[in-house]
Amino acid sequence: MASSARRRRKRRSEEYRPPTTRRAARESAARTDDAGAPKRPPRAGRHPNRPPSPWGSFPLVELVILLSLVLLMAGFFAGGTRGVVMIAAGISLGSLAALELTLREHFTGYRSHSSVLAGFLTVIVLGVGFFFAWPQAVKLGAGVATFALGFYVFREAFKRRSGGLGFR
Repeated sequence: MASSARRRRKRRSEEYRPPTTRRAARESAARTDDAGAPKRPPRAGRHPNRPPSPWGSFPLVELVILLSLVLLMAGFFAGGTRGVVMIAAGISLGSLAALELTLREHFTGYRSHSSVLAGFLTVIVLGVGFFFAWPQAVKLGAGVATFALGFYVFREAFKRRSGGLGFR
């Protein structure tokens, strides 16, 4: 029974030598597939054409998101008025960091975020309507109109930046 469970391995040709490092193994695997046909070379990075941030290679967005997560967790465990303020600050910081990345990617033509940006404008308009006590129908109409107009404007801006593509 043990001998039937064994599988035979295909013998390699004499000139084959196994790679000695992980990097060499990845490079040899990237050059050919199972049938021996050459593959495309792997990309240098995950997103090689991602727009650079204005502050260089310093990971500001990532640090702000980390800070917002710490504030959210600390606010959850703190409780009371202090906890509510910490949670609100964490949500605000995380939203601003995501908005910055979204704006940068959208307006360089890297990736379309038309609906996210239009939704951001809609939330601002609905917040204004809430604080000025607009009637529900006015808030609904203003929100729908803001989203539709914002989506159209952001989509057209992305088309100009990306060379005519509506999304990417």
